[in-house]
Amino acid sequence: MLENEGAAVLRCPMLSILDAPDAAPVLAWLHGLCADQFTYVVLMTGEALRRLLHFAEREGFREDCIAALARTKIITRGPKPGQVLKEIGLAPTRVASSPTTDGVIATLQNESLQDRTVGVTLYGEPNPSLEQFLISAGAKVLTVMPYIYAPATEDDRVADLIARLDSGAVDVMLFTSSPQVDRLYEVADRRGLHEALRNGLARTRIAAVGPVVSEHLRQRGARVDICPEQGFVMKNLVQHIKRALAE
Repeated sequence: MLENEGAAVLRCPMLSILDAPDAAPVLAWLHGLCADQFTYVVLMTGEALRRLLHFAEREGFREDCIAALARTKIITRGPKPGQVLKEIGLAPTRVASSPTTDGVIATLQNESLQDRTVGVTLYGEPNPSLEQFLISAGAKVLTVMPYIYAPATEDDRVADLIARLDSGAVDVMLFTSSPQVDRLYEVADRRGLHEALRNGLARTRIAAVGPVVSEHLRQRGARVDICPEQGFVMKNLVQHIKRALAE
């Protein structure tokens, strides 16, 4: 999409997404879903739902999982889980007021959770604030992490990107997930390039696909110049970048 707008794109894949190495807890969660153990399912990412369906398909009960989801109240964080639901003929019961953990919590505050079982998809790491909220509301929480992140490229390529940022060769640095941010800073720390990264990001416009990534960057001390206020998808972000550069 960026190239279609005339941009020269410097690609540096930070992460690969892999199936969870231990299938047993994922399959156990899916069997619980099919047994109607969950009153609610909270889908934090579209990738989580895709991976869950792939696990179920390999075991021969994908359609059973889709039927079980249709019987369950589904809360989605952001548009991507909703897009995957649409692909299988379903729609969310509620969409979070904002595509963040806080948005999910605000939406769930309007639900009756006492003595309910809530299935929650995780990505990358546990979500203690969401889990604690659900427990304090009287719910039983069953989490599943169907995929993990792994480095997608050698440290040398990431270090080269940092050098390009530091030299002013990059006009816009685009981030689409918080783990990308962490990987960039981890390489900078290992290579002693923290100062170069800080200087490079300070002289480069930084674009974040949504508020979660934006907040993560700010926590790292980076400034965020471009971030949609709604419509947290790549097409919208590209248009925001185009307008920012035109200005």
